[in-house]
Amino acid sequence: MAKITINEGVCKGCGMCVNACPKHLLALAEDHINAKGYHPATMTDQSQCTGCTSCAIMCPDVAITVER
Repeated sequence: MAKITINEGVCKGCGMCVNACPKHLLALAEDHINAKGYHPATMTDQSQCTGCTSCAIMCPDVAITVER
């Protein structure tokens, strides 16, 4: 099982990772904002992640780390 870590302090909520996830497991947090004033990306179901790294590759801020 892969583990996705999102650095919410760096994330600017652009949504590129949300669009890149083939299993639609990422979403922008609606319930909180980070220190920069953005809704950061968040993982909705870690157990379903295959570790394809599409989200990390698409992230322009290098805010996502994928561990397999």
